[in-house]
Amino acid sequence: MRAVRKTLLLAAAVVLLAGAWLAYFAARPVHLPSTPYQFTVRPGASLKAVARQLAADGVVSDSHSFWILGRLLGKATAIQAGTYRIDTAITATQLLDKLARGDVVLVEILFVEGTTLHQWLAQLAQDPQVRQTLAGKTEDDLRSILGTDGQSVEGWLFPDTYRFTPGASDVEILRHAHAAMKRRLAQAWEERDPAAPVASPYEALILASIVEKETGVAAERPIIASVFANRLRIGMRLQTDPTVIYGMGERFDGNIRKRDLAADTPWNTYTRDGLPPTPIAMPGADALRAAMRPQRTPYLYFVSRGDGTHEFSRTLEEHNRAVARYQLGK
Repeated sequence: MRAVRKTLLLAAAVVLLAGAWLAYFAARPVHLPSTPYQFTVRPGASLKAVARQLAADGVVSDSHSFWILGRLLGKATAIQAGTYRIDTAITATQLLDKLARGDVVLVEILFVEGTTLHQWLAQLAQDPQVRQTLAGKTEDDLRSILGTDGQSVEGWLFPDTYRFTPGASDVEILRHAHAAMKRRLAQAWEERDPAAPVASPYEALILASIVEKETGVAAERPIIASVFANRLRIGMRLQTDPTVIYGMGERFDGNIRKRDLAADTPWNTYTRDGLPPTPIAMPGADALRAAMRPQRTPYLYFVSRGDGTHEFSRTLEEHNRAVARYQLGK
C-alpha cells in the first residue's frame, strides 16, 4: 500500500512539474534569430512539422512542448499556411494564436488604370513574390481560365492594389481582378444614364477604356466621355489615337504618323465606324462611371493643351483654331 501511495505521489509530482514547465514555456518569449523573423508554413503542414521547423530555427527550445501546448489550446488543427513575420517579443501562446488566425504577411501589387493585358502579364512575371503558372499560355488559354465567355481578357481586369500572400499564383491574382471588374461594371451599368449610347455592359467597358486612355486629368473624364457619346449618337467616327496605337501592337514605336491613321485595323477608329471590337486597356472606376454617365455637353472635338488638360470645341472650325493655338503654336 505504501508503495502504491509513493508511486501515486511520484506521478502527481511529475504531472505538476510537467504542468509547471508547460506554463513557463507558454508564457516565456520565444527567441527571434533575427528581427523581424519570417518563416513560411507550407500548405498541409501539421503543427508537429511547424514545431520542428521553429525548433530547428531556435525560436522555441522544445518542439514537443510547443506541439503539446498547441494540442491543449485546441490549435493543432487550426494552423494556417502562409508566410509569418514576428517583429516584437511574443510568447509561445501568442505565436500559436497567430498561426491559428492566419495572421500572415501580405505583399502588394499595384495595377495602374489604363495599362493593358500585356503590361499586366509582364508585371506579374517580374514579381518574385508571385508563383508563375502562365508561362507558355495563350490569350485563348487565359480566356478559358478566367471564364470571359469568349471575350478578350483586355479590359476585364480591374486596376487596383491587390494584397496577397507570398507565393500566390498569377492566375489567383488575375481572378481577383476579374471578379472585381465584373462587380464594378455591373454596379456602373445599374447606375447608368439611360441616354448613354452604349447597348450593353461590354460596349460600356470598351468606351470606358478609351476614355481612360484619353484622360490626363481626372476631372475631364465625364467631358471626354461626352465627346465620344455625342459622336456615337450622330454616327461620327470616334477618331481617337489610342485605339490606333492599340491596333498597331508591337509596331508602335512611340510615334503615330499619318500613315498609321490610314492603315486599317479592327481598332482604327479613323477608318471604322463605332466602337472597336474590344477594350484597349483596363479602365478604372471613374472611367466606368464617365462612360455610362457622360456629362451633357455640346462638344464634338478636343485637343491637348500640352499640360494634361484639353480644349473642347463644338464645331470643326473652333477645333481647328484650338489645334492651331495649342499644337501648331499659331
